[in-house]
Amino acid sequence: MQKRILIVEDETAIRELIAMAVSRAGMLADHAADVRAATAAIAERVPDLILLDWMLPGTSGIDYARRLRREELTRDIPIIMLTARGEEDDRVHGLDAGVDDYVVKPFSVRELLARIRSVLRRTLGEMEVGNVELGGLRIDGAAHRVFSGDQAIAVGPTEYRLLYFFMTHPDRVYARNQLLDQVWGGSVYVEERTVDVHIRRLRKTLEPFAKDALVQTVRGTGYRFSVLV
Repeated sequence: MQKRILIVEDETAIRELIAMAVSRAGMLADHAADVRAATAAIAERVPDLILLDWMLPGTSGIDYARRLRREELTRDIPIIMLTARGEEDDRVHGLDAGVDDYVVKPFSVRELLARIRSVLRRTLGEMEVGNVELGGLRIDGAAHRVFSGDQAIAVGPTEYRLLYFFMTHPDRVYARNQLLDQVWGGSVYVEERTVDVHIRRLRKTLEPFAKDALVQTVRGTGYRFSVLV
């Protein structure tokens, strides 16, 4: 089945260039020039991935990404942020908002398509489909949901993959580069600081359920998931 990409970009020339490249790559392209149009497009057809410009009229892409992550319909849709802001703090800010990847303008079409394929691979089916239960947490792999007892936990897509990996590999310490290879994929260039951002977000998600201590920092080495203190 063809993947559907929603392009949220206010510059018409860039939006049409991306749409043409996406179509030539065998994917379907939907257009939106602002957040209102993007919301209407999602209501009509839920995309498999969203390309989201940082600077949009009215509501910024960062604020819209946060909104998408709060809503059940869109919280699991992978998001790639498009922006001219290339500083590390800006990239971390974007990751904190819930985006899955970050492409800095100007970018090559080949690079953008490679990022799209990479994010789709790692968010749409490369994880095992199975159930795992540990430390009072339960993952229903078929439903792609996380529970603490009978309470459902709203977990972002990257945090879900990270938690799934941890719970299927408990009590072992993993360095940041190892987690990048296992969770993000060895062929993807992502900075090691990205791991810290998502670990922090995972703990924040688990904190209301008193499960954040399961994700442990091993000073000077990396991270582990363990029911032991």
